[in-house]
This record gives sequence, structure tokens and C-alpha cells, in this order.
Amino acid sequence: MSEYSVEEILAALRAAGEETRLRILALFRSGELTVTELVTILRQSQPRVSRHLKLLCEAGLLERHREGTWIFYRLAEQGGPGRLARSILEFVPHSDQLLQHDQERLAEIKRERTERASEYFRENAANWDKIRSLYVPEEDVESLLLELTADMEIKTLLDVGTGTGRMLEVFAPRIRKGIGIDLSREMLSIARVNLEKAGVTNCQVRHGDMYDLALPDETIDLVMFHQVLHFADDPLSALKETSRLLKKGGRAIIVDFAPHTLEFLREEHAHRRLGFSDREINGWCKQVGLMCDNMIPLKGSELDVSIWVARKN
Repeated sequence: MSEYSVEEILAALRAAGEETRLRILALFRSGELTVTELVTILRQSQPRVSRHLKLLCEAGLLERHREGTWIFYRLAEQGGPGRLARSILEFVPHSDQLLQHDQERLAEIKRERTERASEYFRENAANWDKIRSLYVPEEDVESLLLELTADMEIKTLLDVGTGTGRMLEVFAPRIRKGIGIDLSREMLSIARVNLEKAGVTNCQVRHGDMYDLALPDETIDLVMFHQVLHFADDPLSALKETSRLLKKGGRAIIVDFAPHTLEFLREEHAHRRLGFSDREINGWCKQVGLMCDNMIPLKGSELDVSIWVARKN
């Protein structure tokens, strides 16, 4: 931390040295949160929680990211104070009763998020491919994905959040083996039917979580996130799990919306995030040992789509 002044480090320590702010830091072990979620967990007023967050951000321990009418907070990714925040968490007594109660309320919020998303997927499973093609023609995306991987020998493809299995169907002629993972059993039922109708025999789908894919290290050539990350509570953790699975030289392709302000997608379509910037995806990839080769923008009628190609060195 030699590049940071004593004053900066002292400011960070002072910011962390208060009970509520230490509780807040402990909650960010599991990803990003909003003020409303923190108010629910901490049982404190919004002005008071906002004040604590302001001090933690000013000290460099947290960073904020505005997205439409929502503001997300997360542990700082860069700088001495950011590293200090992670070091502090190593000494936090997570067995403490107060912190355990915080974690229980956080778990309840996550369960509610998951249930809302699951209900949405149950209701829309049959029309999922139609919903996903509202903004950029899917045939354009699929053609570009095949072009971007034309130089690859793909022994094993992993499609995270496979939905109806469409990506597996598209890539089946190009790969030796395909695995589709999804948390929605309704989606998986439809994917199995679709793959069977298409005569795809080299792909399988299974129930699983993007944060814990239960597959061996360095066994996957290509990982696909096709319009999935905007549903994720913790995209960084999902990408970290991806990096673990990729072989050296393997690639991850992320297809998702560019930043936008269509708030109705949160309420009506269970989106957690309103798109991603190139800087954000590049930063996350760098953190987990992936290097973004390029980003391809696709213009849509209402929303633009971005395709990122990242490589494991």
C-alpha cells in the first residue's frame, strides 16, 4: 500500500471503525446491494444507512454504481482502501450473533429475489425465445457467435442459464459435447424437448447454480452467458466460477444489454441489472483472470446488445 498516504489509510480505518459500518462491510462479502436492501437488513432508517454508505465510499472502502433509479454498492475493486476492506473482512468474527442475524436477513432477501425470478421463468418459459428476441434479431446474434468461434476446436461447451437450450442447439454441429445449466426446472423441461425435436444427441441439460457449477477445474473450452448476467445477483462471482472451469486458452462469451434506463424490465421481466458497460465487464474479467479480446455492439430498436469475448491466459 506504499502508493497511498497515511491519511488515506487512517481515513479508511476510521470509516470501518464503527459498528454499523463494520456490519455493512461484512454484508458485502456476497456481492452488491442497494440502499433499500441494506435498510431492510440493518433495521435502520434510510438516511442513516445512506450516511454510513457515503462515509465508506468517501474512504474508498466501497464504490457506488448508478443504474436508472437504483444505486448499487459493492466493495471497492481498486486501490489500497479496497484491499484494506477485504483484509478487514478476514478478521470479522462472522460467528458474532449480530452479524449472523444480518446474514439471515440477507439470505431472506436473496430467497425472495430468487422466488420472484423463478415465478417469472415459470410463467414465461414457453415464450422465452420470443421474449429474448424482442430487441436484436436472434438470428443476427447466433450468426455472429458462430463467426466469433469459427477458429476454435470446441470439445466442451458450457451454456450457463441455458433457458430453452437454444445455444446448445445452435452450437451442436460444432462441438463434441454441450452442457446446459439452469436453475429453472420449467426451462430445463422445455430445453430437453427442444433438443430432442432438433435431433441433438451430443448435449445435455441439468439443474444447477451459476455460482457453483459442480464441474471440474479447467475442463471447458467455451462458456456462454447468453442474456443471463442481468438476472444475476452477483455477476462477478459467476464470472469467477467460469474462470475456474475454463481451460487455458478457453473463452467466455457474454451476450447482454448495453446500459439502459428501461426500469419496467426490473418489475415486469425480473431483471436485476439494466445492462452492463464495457468498462464494468472488462474490470470483472480482469479480476478473475480473464482478458477481454473485444466487444462487439449490436444496435437494437429499443435496447442495444453487446457481445464480449474473454480469454483465459
